[in-house]
Amino acid sequence: MKHLFSLVLAGIIGGMITLGGYSLLRPGAMAIHQEATYAQPVKNINVPAQVNAVPFDFKAAAARAMPAVVHISAISKAVANSPAEKDPFRFFFGDDFNPFGNGTPPQGGTGSGVIYSSDGYIITNNHVVQNAGQVEVTLYDNRTFEAQVIGADEKSDLAVIKIEGYDFPILERGNSDEAQIGEWVLAVGNPFDLTSTVTAGIISAKGRSINLLGGGRAIESFIQTDAAVNPGNSGGALVDAEGRLLGINTAIATRTGVFSGYSFAIPVSLVTRIADDIIEYGSFQRAFLGVTISDLDYEYAQELGVNINQGVVIQELADGGSAQYAGLQPKDIIIGVNGREVKSVPELQEIIGRAKAGDLITLKINRRGNVEEIPVRLKAG
Repeated sequence: MKHLFSLVLAGIIGGMITLGGYSLLRPGAMAIHQEATYAQPVKNINVPAQVNAVPFDFKAAAARAMPAVVHISAISKAVANSPAEKDPFRFFFGDDFNPFGNGTPPQGGTGSGVIYSSDGYIITNNHVVQNAGQVEVTLYDNRTFEAQVIGADEKSDLAVIKIEGYDFPILERGNSDEAQIGEWVLAVGNPFDLTSTVTAGIISAKGRSINLLGGGRAIESFIQTDAAVNPGNSGGALVDAEGRLLGINTAIATRTGVFSGYSFAIPVSLVTRIADDIIEYGSFQRAFLGVTISDLDYEYAQELGVNINQGVVIQELADGGSAQYAGLQPKDIIIGVNGREVKSVPELQEIIGRAKAGDLITLKINRRGNVEEIPVRLKAG
C-alpha cells in the first residue's frame, strides 16, 4: 500500500514539473510576456499632438499689418533741362518735341508707407516722395487721399506725409533692439504696384551698413532680411511674427534692379525718434558726438596695441564738439554706450542718432589698453 501511495505521489509531482516546463518552453510564452511589457509605450505613441506643434503660419500677423500699410503714388515736380539730359519722348518724336515747355515732364513713382498715427501721419522713405509735387495715398480699403509732405531726413532716408482724417488703423510697435538674428519677419508693401503683398523671411543680420546714403553724416544701421522686397516696397513695413512693426523697408542688394536675396530696413527704434521730430519740428533735430570714426579690425588692433578686435576708433575730433569737450582723444576706441556694447560704426551711429541734443551719455572706451567710462553731453549739429 505504501508502495502504491509513493508511486501516485511521484506521478503527481512529475506531472506538475512537466506541465511547468512545457509552459516555460512553448513558443508563444515569451511573446505574451513581451506584449505585456510593451503595451503601455505603444499606447503613448498615439497621444494627440500639442497645440504648439501645429505648423507655424503668418495669417494673424499679416491680418494685423496689411490695413496699416498704404500705397503711395508720387508725381515729381518739373525741373529745367540741362543740355545733357534726354527727354524720354524724344526717342519717339525727335529732339524738338517737348509737351512740357522748357522743363522735363513730371515723373511718376510708386512706393509704400506705414500709418504712424490714427490722425493720418504716415512714414515712408525720403526717396519715395523726394521732389514730389503731388502725392496720392491709397489705403488698404481702397480709399484715396491727397497727402502733404510734412518733412524728410535725407541722411536716414525717412519722410513723413499727412492725410486728413481720423481713426486710421495703426501698427503696434515692436522692439528692434531685442529682435534676434534668425527671427521670422514679414515684409508688407506694394511691389510692382501689386498692392498689399506679404513676403516672409528671417532676420539675417543687424546693424548693417551698405553705403547707400553716401557716408558722412548718414545713419545706416539696417536690419538685413531675406524677405523678398522689390521696387514699390520702399517705405513699407517690416513686422515680426506677431504683426508688430520692426522697421521700414528701404533697400535691396541687387545687380539687376530686383530682389536678389537680401533686403534692408531701418529699425523702428530709429524711425520713431526721427518721425517724432519731423512731426513736431518739421525736420530731424539731430545730436552729434563730433568725431570722425572707423571700425576696429584685427590688423588695426595690432597697430594700436590693444587686445580687442571690435569697437569704433576715433580718428579725429571736431573743434568745439561734444567729444572734444568731454576729453576724448584720437585713437580712443569706443566699446560701449550707456551700458550697451558697441562693436561697429553702424551700431554707434544708430545709438547717437536716437539721442537728443542735451542728452548726457556715458561712453565706455579703451584707451591704449585701459578701459574708462567718460560722460559726454551731446550737442546739436
